[in-house]
Amino acid sequence: YALSSAPGRAAISVIRISGPACLRIYRALCPRAPLPKPRTAALRRLYDPQASTASEDSILDAGALVLYFPSPRTVTGEDVLELHVHGGPAIVQAVLGALAKCSTADSVVRYAEPGEFTRRAFLNDRLDLPQIEALGHTLAAETEQQRRVAVRGNSDALSKRYESWRQALLYARGELEALIDFSEDQHFDESPRELMASVAEQVRDLRRKIWLHVRNASKGELLRNGLRVALLGAPNAGKSSLLNRVVGKEAAIVSTEAGTTRDIVDVGIDLGGWYCKLGDMAGLRSSRGGGTNVVGAVEQEGIRRAKARALESDVVVSVFSVEESTNGPRLVVEPEVVEAVQKCQEAGKYIVVAVNKTDLVPNEDAVRGLLTEIQNLFPGIPSSRIHAISCKEAENESSQKEDPGNLQGFLQGLMSAFKEIATPEGMEGEHDTSYWHDSLGVTHRQSTNLQRCLEHLDDFLSSADPSGTQHSQETFADPAVADGEEDVDIVTAAEHLRYAADILARITGRGEGGDVEDVLGVVFEK
Repeated sequence: YALSSAPGRAAISVIRISGPACLRIYRALCPRAPLPKPRTAALRRLYDPQASTASEDSILDAGALVLYFPSPRTVTGEDVLELHVHGGPAIVQAVLGALAKCSTADSVVRYAEPGEFTRRAFLNDRLDLPQIEALGHTLAAETEQQRRVAVRGNSDALSKRYESWRQALLYARGELEALIDFSEDQHFDESPRELMASVAEQVRDLRRKIWLHVRNASKGELLRNGLRVALLGAPNAGKSSLLNRVVGKEAAIVSTEAGTTRDIVDVGIDLGGWYCKLGDMAGLRSSRGGGTNVVGAVEQEGIRRAKARALESDVVVSVFSVEESTNGPRLVVEPEVVEAVQKCQEAGKYIVVAVNKTDLVPNEDAVRGLLTEIQNLFPGIPSSRIHAISCKEAENESSQKEDPGNLQGFLQGLMSAFKEIATPEGMEGEHDTSYWHDSLGVTHRQSTNLQRCLEHLDDFLSSADPSGTQHSQETFADPAVADGEEDVDIVTAAEHLRYAADILARITGRGEGGDVEDVLGVVFEK
């Protein structure tokens, strides 16, 4: 038994009991009261089981809801009793203490170990390992996107997919085992090389699906752990102001003094359902002459860290600003920033550009001219990712504009970037979209095992094609190829398939890839 709701004072607290002694415990707590109908709540008084008589002095809770769930259709696969008691700490402790007194010589009633209900659900085939992992993510979800990913994993879709892949490998291995064991006694319509080519084609198709699931697993990790966003720009470009406007509080120091932000300021935020980690970093600049423009050792280290963090981020927001000049407003272009953005582009980072302080620009045509200047500076960045903003206007609460400073437009662009990054790969294939959206729920443990499975499949394909030419099935049918010098080690190839199937079984925690009976069943079925 255990307290299943959160500890502390509440209107209702739920105590769950699982095991074969549930009915005996119910009769001890509710003497002379009839057993509730299965899965139907009933109002009951709970009494101290050690009291000699059921009197007013022995009442633990005068009005508790009791539910009885008979096995096997329960959360743990065993009999389950739930006590919905009043949530005062004293009542909860009294009921938990009473349960501890229900042990007998035949059965021990004890407090559950951490995760024990879930472990019993697994052992009784109520949940599999992927569902258990998704359950943990469901309880930890704080944003809408995290919830969606977790809910997808709660179904058995992933487990069924892993099992179907394991069965495919089992059938492929069965064909090879048949060739190994019976090739001398039986007539085969295909030559060994043709049969190996046919199996290799199936394995290549399976390998692509697993590879896409591994790729999409990294996207799912971004949704669960948060997308890293780096604010990159020159000093006084408005990075800290932009961070504060997005977060809604003074998370970073805003100052007109160059080099105020020396280290990285990370802030986690729920942005339209997307959990992201915004990083405000040191402004990038180079020394221009002497005097106050000299970049000191501390600031140099801050600049180095800023560049490194940008290359580690998923989205880089490059902030440029406008300043007054004798010829009117002009775009401030710091060479250090341009170089850093170009390196991020080369590294394949998703770049979003924000041109700040556009409140200094007199009209829309001039603003469009500045955006065109950015496009000429970075030809690889589409215009949809370049936004004109004004943090100063966004601060003005009395503004009559629908979107002061175009901050909401910038945030919509940022969320579009998140959506594009998190869209699963393989959507154009033969499967429906849910097939690939489910792959976002692949956990780190599952992904690691899938990568190991891929290694064994690659080893099989190398064994199937020792020449390294990846012959097709039609090519293998060519007598010139079939009679080539390269021999295929079918025994070794079959072992690679067994290892790969074992890895898939390890993900779900069910079955073994090397079951002799299963393999023989496939052999005789063929």
